[in-house]
Amino acid sequence: MPSRKIHKVLIAGRGEIAVRVIRTLKKLSISSVAIYADNDADALHCRLADEARPLGNGTLKDTYLNIQKIIDAALDTGADAIHPGYGFLSESPELAEACTNNNIIFIGPDADTMRLMGNKIAAREFAKSHGIPVTTGMTGDIQSIVAQAGKLPYPVLIKAAAGGGGKGMHIVRRKEDLPTELETAAREAQKYFGDGEVYVEQYVENPRHIEVQVLADHYGNVVHLYERECSVQRRYQKIIEESPSPTLTPEKRQAICETAVSLCKAVGYKNAGTVEFLVDSDLNFYFLEMNTRIQVEHPVTEQRTGIDIVEEQIRIARGKEMGWTQDMIQDKGHAIECRVYAEDPENNFLPAAGEVTLYHEPQMRGVRIDSSIDGPCTISDSYDPMIAKLICFGKTREEAIEITRRALKEYIVQTEKTNIPYLQSIIDNQDFADNKIDTSYCGKHQEELIAAMRQARQGIKMEDVVAMFLFYDFNHKEDKADVWDAIGYWRFQMSLNVTVEAARDTECQTMKVQINRRSPKCLECVINGMPYSVMLTQNGDIKKVIINGRTEPVFVSQTPHHDYCVHLRGLDFICHRNDQLNDMKDYSHTDVAGDDMKFFSPMPGNVMKINVKEGDEVHYGTILCIVEAMKMENNIVAKGDAKVLKINVKEGEKVDTKTVLIELGI
Repeated sequence: MPSRKIHKVLIAGRGEIAVRVIRTLKKLSISSVAIYADNDADALHCRLADEARPLGNGTLKDTYLNIQKIIDAALDTGADAIHPGYGFLSESPELAEACTNNNIIFIGPDADTMRLMGNKIAAREFAKSHGIPVTTGMTGDIQSIVAQAGKLPYPVLIKAAAGGGGKGMHIVRRKEDLPTELETAAREAQKYFGDGEVYVEQYVENPRHIEVQVLADHYGNVVHLYERECSVQRRYQKIIEESPSPTLTPEKRQAICETAVSLCKAVGYKNAGTVEFLVDSDLNFYFLEMNTRIQVEHPVTEQRTGIDIVEEQIRIARGKEMGWTQDMIQDKGHAIECRVYAEDPENNFLPAAGEVTLYHEPQMRGVRIDSSIDGPCTISDSYDPMIAKLICFGKTREEAIEITRRALKEYIVQTEKTNIPYLQSIIDNQDFADNKIDTSYCGKHQEELIAAMRQARQGIKMEDVVAMFLFYDFNHKEDKADVWDAIGYWRFQMSLNVTVEAARDTECQTMKVQINRRSPKCLECVINGMPYSVMLTQNGDIKKVIINGRTEPVFVSQTPHHDYCVHLRGLDFICHRNDQLNDMKDYSHTDVAGDDMKFFSPMPGNVMKINVKEGDEVHYGTILCIVEAMKMENNIVAKGDAKVLKINVKEGEKVDTKTVLIELGI
């Protein structure tokens, strides 16, 4: 294959992977073009790119998944190549073909390979025909699978044929549940991937999820970059990945890596890809799928091997031979990646779109952050809620765990909710340290992990939080022109109450405070009878305070609701002074969201399906409607026997959290 020059690359995606690709392009002195929907105009990937082209307004299909718009943007900007990131288009043979038809280099495998390996059914059959072990499965349309329900080895797992990222996956333990779950999975598959085909396979209980990173060029050279273990998952979505796998023996590691290479050679694969396996308790491994793209967790491998996988993708796409042979690739140390999401682990990981009011990355050796943000911004409900990836590297697994533990405590993302405390509880869990984990770990230990989060919160003295908040609040108001704001309507010596909210579903605590003395660098007060002295100190760019002799960094920001978010020892707390009115609050409002007869969406989204009509009788557990938001379906469920009195919305309608969807009555 003759080599081709690449002077400019358009990134067909958004978020942290677009940022990550742009950084490698800058290193290679290649110009970058970002694309953006209207609500992403100020996103980090747009600001970092050399050029940015708008896609207009609308749904994902109208913007980031619109192949024609992307091709037009590449042609208009004179881009030589398109990098698809790891989103849905990264496994789109239609995009690869459109690039070829327009003389644009597609930085990924060819369309035929994507069609073969991107379809899980075809990929399984191909692997099986080449002697690679696979689990027992069944394919066909929904009716034919249901007709053979009695022949399946339960439990089984339903998967989208064109799927990935855990979307559309359902475990079925009884044949009676199979028809409903197949219908749901097919609907999700159609929505997420534009292809409603599903298949059913034997569900391996308590498996490990282990994958092998591969690189292949146009000259028949295929190498592996060793394996990653991705067994820590919630709702089939990986949240912690590490390399090397602490599970495999050296012999199994060699066998699984060589199997991945042999599969890639058999299919004639080119560019970067990942071969995924399930590994049972006896270390038998079974081919799961192949991702014909770069993976979210690729930095784990980069940290261990020192190889820039995106750079290799570009090199291969240009028609060059790989810069590496297998014997040149060295794996050193241990790397762990944590995916940071805007979501609420205490509410079934419900995505939490909202404002980021303060953002600070840990500055530590061995820590890498791949992020979609760099400061205050808005997390949209239109996209996946992943904010960033925290990658930590150490000489040993124990050292990598300790670095991860410290980095999570120093990673500040002040917004509605994040999963950082949940990640901390996993990293601190002894089972994780002892590698007693599998893909069901989070589900089985959910109560324990949530309890650990709450215990960590209970270990923080609320008086410390209040002291830090008041020091910030008084000094923040000193900068205001309005003298009445500055003094808080009080004399120099004053008493007030401060309310602290630790987390969702926890009771607020109100602290009585007597202010004795304050200045821009000092606050002396008594909080619930305990004397506090807070003094300002400075350490580089980070302000710190000395609270009763202990030094703490100051991370406080004002929330969109005009309360204050205080970060202390890895946890966030919401504070407000009761002696001042909050102009964002409606003090005359009566909360109706707790009324069991009125139903609201847990977050802004679109009404996907309404299952009832006015006058219907419903019972406990009846799914009244389905609201889709941030790529997730939310079932709105009846809480008891009732009659549908009123339906206030229509299918396809966009709703917020204050919209009454459905009203019931006795």
